[in-house]
Amino acid sequence: MKFAGHHILGINQFERADVDRVFEVADRMRPYARRERKTTVLDGAILGSMFFEPSTRTRISFGSAFNLLGGHVRETTGFESTAIAKGESLYDTARVLSGYSDVIVMRHPTSGSVSEFAAASRVPVINGGDGANEHPSQALLDLFTIRSELAQRQRGLDGLRIAMVGDLRFGRTVHSLSRLLTRFTDVCVSLVSPAELKMPGELVEEMRTSGIEVTETEQLEVGIANVDIVYSTRIQEERFESQADADLYRGRFRLNQSIYTALCEPNTVIMHPLPRDSREGAQELDEDLNNDPNLAIFRQSDNGVLVRMALFALILDVADQVDDYARPVNWSTERRF
Repeated sequence: MKFAGHHILGINQFERADVDRVFEVADRMRPYARRERKTTVLDGAILGSMFFEPSTRTRISFGSAFNLLGGHVRETTGFESTAIAKGESLYDTARVLSGYSDVIVMRHPTSGSVSEFAAASRVPVINGGDGANEHPSQALLDLFTIRSELAQRQRGLDGLRIAMVGDLRFGRTVHSLSRLLTRFTDVCVSLVSPAELKMPGELVEEMRTSGIEVTETEQLEVGIANVDIVYSTRIQEERFESQADADLYRGRFRLNQSIYTALCEPNTVIMHPLPRDSREGAQELDEDLNNDPNLAIFRQSDNGVLVRMALFALILDVADQVDDYARPVNWSTERRF
């Protein structure tokens, strides 16, 4: 795909070579993410950050990524703080905001809304999550993390064995990751969920058609045995008709240290897109896993900055100029990751 000047709306835009290009640029962003060097390659550029759903990691990591490249961020959060609350359409909002920005990141609770917005935008738009549909940058950072974790064992992405656990019906992160895995060979995917929260059938078929071996089960002990990665997800309570409906599934596939030790291989990596639900009765990933070296959730969130820096550098066509505008930092900083 051509990155410069183009939207990032869904995983189907990416071929394997495109994924490799993103990861190659992301690897080169490490000195800047670690605050060992700083660059001003995007000095004067403006990111319009529009988040109409709650977000911590995605919103702040996109903003941090743009700042680390020397750019500036203007953001709005929630419908109530925008003219959409007064009846303004996505079309009008896109036409206006794209006049103020060089690139826009948007999250919206309705599937397809970011694509609708992008169609009217005069600058590139990155999908930061649209309802239960897709979250392409999360899938890229997830796969970047898997690549990094497997590299420590002299393994590549081909031949990956991964279990996706929890709310696979509404979880947009697993939807995008499933699509991304179709670019690789000899992949085995175990889908672990209640029957009511199964992965959408069209995504399962898409994986199988690409050659992925897919198994579906409601039994955690079956699904997470013999895998390289356990990718746990939160029950997406905001997508249910009521809190009571969501509560029916809360805590159904809880993973704690004793369950992990009993069921998983010794080197199985534990991932989660975050936030994990730490409330009593939920705890899909128990806090007693926090000191387990195979818990990669915070390495995963750190990697979000690298991947999002890469996307900005590619979209704004400065990927090969970043080092030309770099110099050492002049403040004291600890190693970040």
